Amino acid sequence: MKLSYLLIIILVVAIVGFIFYSLRGGQTEEGYAITIQKARDEKDVFMKGNESPFTDSTETFTGLKYFPPDTKYRIISDLEPIRNKKMVVLTTSDGKEQKYLEHSYAMFNLDGLENKLLLLEIMDMGPLRGKLFLAFADATSAKETYGAGRYLDVKKVPGATSITLDFNEAYNPYCAYSDAFSCPFPPKENILKVAINAGEKTYH
Repeated sequence: MKLSYLLIIILVVAIVGFIFYSLRGGQTEEGYAITIQKARDEKDVFMKGNESPFTDSTETFTGLKYFPPDTKYRIISDLEPIRNKKMVVLTTSDGKEQKYLEHSYAMFNLDGLENKLLLLEIMDMGPLRGKLFLAFADATSAKETYGAGRYLDVKKVPGATSITLDFNEAYNPYCAYSDAFSCPFPPKENILKVAINAGEKTYH
């Protein structure tokens, strides 16, 4: 085998490996799990502090509960922009209403089912104005996970045609821990038939 041909093979293998590594976020599965666990440990520290939903609770905080990290639920989804955006009104846990603006749809296949989630833009004045808001429910809701749905933070990238939904980072709204908080329910478009066995479980 000629040396030049061997070098080409080595180069191709290296490029393929680099692409695969990059698509997985530049981490091994073990490294990814460590990153997720670190974030969860830091949130537990916050929840034990003086600014959390448990601050005025009479019960002892015992730590949030989660599904094990699973890269299956770190999904690169197609992003479909909404041209003629409308206002969306979501009912909240205390019977009030919260207004958002339609932004786009995130579409992905999971366990053989096609899923489509509506991403909303926060309209309230303040530091969160313009940020994306994603609330969803799935087949685990009211079973392993909070019945009124969970939230997932997603980053707005102008002009993007895809978006990463990492459901390992899905979390409960504060009303899952205390009735003192007001939390929007997911829009009907975001009630999925598939089970998202990732992210935060019910606390109680």
